[in-house]
Amino acid sequence: MTTTTPLLLITADPSHPLAHLALRYARAYLKGAANSDDVDNNDTNSVGSSDNVTSELPLLNVFFYGDSAHIANRLRWQSADQLDLTKEWQSLAEQYQLPLPVCVSTALSRGVSDIDNSSRHQLDGTNLATGFTLVGLSELAIMMQDDCRLIQF
Repeated sequence: MTTTTPLLLITADPSHPLAHLALRYARAYLKGAANSDDVDNNDTNSVGSSDNVTSELPLLNVFFYGDSAHIANRLRWQSADQLDLTKEWQSLAEQYQLPLPVCVSTALSRGVSDIDNSSRHQLDGTNLATGFTLVGLSELAIMMQDDCRLIQF
């Protein structure tokens, strides 16, 4: 049985409803895939379990591009009455061991940098949120090579 891997290409600014929809989609997909895996294997701890060779962690690829790079800014303030997308993505990534790659070019052009790029480009400090990584567009190309279902938010 061949399954397609969802690839969430997130381009919307954190203030845009599509950025929030992307998070809700990822949550629902991962929760459903984890529950499906548990039922299929009759093992409530099968997700991420190293002793269950027939099960893999539910596969979901995410890529932050364009204005969504603002989500990876650890200094982005969010009022208490609004959902903090940065923290929510970090929590989801931790729960499901989900990588959070961000296009390095679009991140840098929006003032988001890690220590390597700050040093390389002589920038004053870093502000990349924990859990996010700056990567080249080749990472997106690799994700698209596999059998994927591209969903842009």
